[in-house]
Order: sequence, then C-alpha cells, then structure tokens
Amino acid sequence: MRTSGNTSRTVCVAACVALALGAVIAAGGCRKNPTPPQVTINGKGWFVELAATPQHRFVGLAGRKELPADAGMLFIFPEPIVLQFCMRGCTIPLDVAFLDEHRRVVSTTTMAVEPDRLGRVVYSSQGPAKYALEVAAGGLAAAGVKVGDEAVFTGDIPR
Repeated sequence: MRTSGNTSRTVCVAACVALALGAVIAAGGCRKNPTPPQVTINGKGWFVELAATPQHRFVGLAGRKELPADAGMLFIFPEPIVLQFCMRGCTIPLDVAFLDEHRRVVSTTTMAVEPDRLGRVVYSSQGPAKYALEVAAGGLAAAGVKVGDEAVFTGDIPR
C-alpha cells in the first residue's frame, strides 16, 4: 500500500499527540500543584502540617527542635469534643488555639516545655473543639488571636 508523505506525517503527529496526552493523563491530568494547607486568623497565616489520624495526633510536634514563625500543625478530629493536649516529648514551647466545628476560636493557651518531657500538665479546650492549631509560642498573641475569632482554611484541609 502506498501512502503520500503528508498522510504519513499526519499519522505520526497524531500518534505523538496521543502519546503525550496519555503521559499527561497517567501523571494525574492537567491538575495544578495542590495549594499547601494554611490556617489564617486575623490576617496572619501559618502553613500547617496536618494531624488527621490518631497516630499523627499522638506524635504531634514532639521532638521538633524549632518551628518557624509561619508554620504550625493543625490537629483534625472526627467530631467536636473537649480536647486535652500535653507537651509529651516536646522541646519547644507552643501556643494552641482550639477551634470549634465552625472554625471559631473557643480557647487559646501557651504550653510550656516540661523539664522531664513526660507531658504531665494537661491543657484543655474547655469546650467542644474539632480542630487545634499549634504554633510557636507567642505566635497567637502576636497575631492578636482571641476567643471568637474565625480561622480561614485554605489548601487541601479535610473538613
């Protein structure tokens, strides 16, 4: 069978386009890079690691030597409950803002490092909370965070 040069080039171009499209689809399509999770309160944003599983919530920020001023950890619980946190294994002081299911601050506190790092002191949300935001100590006060403020979640944060 004889084909003209133009037909053969057309088939070649179509095959190349199909291969490229297949590679894009296999790589996850044309999605943009996901937005890093961020929590913002009073205009101050913190890029957060997510602690959404029991194992991640148990470990939290234990063992960290430092925490940048624009970073933190967001603990996510299945249902609003009275939360109790401790500083087991933590080497840096932390602020925590407890948030209800509507992302409103229900309480805040600064958690001190315990000399033995056993986590004997318990810090409570005082009321039902679904989320807890931990940041470097002094970060919440610097942002003027107070009870009743609303947190804005951006990026890939489960509701």
